[in-house]
Amino acid sequence: MPLVDPLPEDHDPELIDLIQFFRGPLGTVPNSVLTMQRRPKIARAFTELNKAVMENLGRVTAEQKRLIGFVASQAAGCRYCQAHTILAAERFGSTPERMNAIYDYANSSLFTDAEKAAFDFALAAASVPNGVTPEIAQALKRHWTDDEIVEIIGVVALFGYLNRWNDSMATTLEPIGVSAGERNLVHHGWTPGRHG
Repeated sequence: MPLVDPLPEDHDPELIDLIQFFRGPLGTVPNSVLTMQRRPKIARAFTELNKAVMENLGRVTAEQKRLIGFVASQAAGCRYCQAHTILAAERFGSTPERMNAIYDYANSSLFTDAEKAAFDFALAAASVPNGVTPEIAQALKRHWTDDEIVEIIGVVALFGYLNRWNDSMATTLEPIGVSAGERNLVHHGWTPGRHG
């Protein structure tokens, strides 16, 4: 049971068009955003931040950003965001093989050295306490420009916010997220948990 129930999509006429943004990457407006509507400035600011972070301006692809978000959410243990990021990765062209291999990306030939450096960074940056070492930072800088690193840490930070929000609020996972988790994550021990 969620700590605070989400509001209907049409609750705030000034937010309706803005929050429809999430239908593209997820196919639904997340319950987390529907709950944020209780304070419209939070819903607006979060949606605008999400749009800015997930915008593709260089080599960090939409699929890679969702897998980075998955690695960060896995480090935090947020099942809600794990399901959403794998759903979005799937919607942005990730293959079942890549989604399955993300659990052991370091040993997978399906990921480039640049992707592995980004995933290592995401895992370390999402850990508490922060685990980014000089070696992890140097590996990231070998493969990505400063501008791309800002995009990568933007994804990690965005999901840090969402991981805290959804775990603390016990946000109910939407049916489309449950389906994505059941398709792509259960064979690795994922369950909807208290968020499903």
